[in-house]
Amino acid sequence: MSQPIRIDFVSDVVCPWCAVGLASLLRAMEKIGPGLQMQLYFQPFELNPDMPAEGESIAEHLGRKYGMSVEQLRQNSEALRQRAAALGFVIDLKKRDRIYNTFNAHRLLYWAGTQSRDAELALKLALLRAYHSEGRNVSDTAVLIAIAGQAGLDTARAAQVLASDEYSSEVRARENFYHERGISAVPSAIFNERHLIQGGQPPEAFEQALRQLSGIAAV
Repeated sequence: MSQPIRIDFVSDVVCPWCAVGLASLLRAMEKIGPGLQMQLYFQPFELNPDMPAEGESIAEHLGRKYGMSVEQLRQNSEALRQRAAALGFVIDLKKRDRIYNTFNAHRLLYWAGTQSRDAELALKLALLRAYHSEGRNVSDTAVLIAIAGQAGLDTARAAQVLASDEYSSEVRARENFYHERGISAVPSAIFNERHLIQGGQPPEAFEQALRQLSGIAAV
């Protein structure tokens, strides 16, 4: 049996293109089917590591950071919403109106990864839905504990992690590891620690890469 393909998906919870990219990757995997073994690891990246816990208006933040006008923001957001919808993922532009600090979300994801790959994936998807579809504050401890429970994780243990500094050094180390290797934009999907695909690519781009690496031909 061939070795599973390792995929390190470097991303942030509040990054909408990360939600699009992950939806595309999972769709590509579903299309190829069970003949392909995959190990998916979520690696932390903070778009705004200095963001305060209370967050900031997305319009104000993007206007200051990228010089985007209100109309540019509206057009870009609508195009993004449509891309996500085509993949079955909901980005609610009315509910998702603030951007938050995500360090604790990444700590929780790291903990989930120590449980299993499935647990980490379930939590990642739950966090993305909570923020992009429901507009919830993913820096709030109570919200994070509730999301962990929705993902099938132990809420008491999640609360214990969040009340401590557990996994802080591990998350920082992983962030630094990818920064030092030139990852400055997300999503970044790294296949077998060698091949890189960046951005919210369509499923076809991921499918092609996975087929090339696995030797599974298109039907």
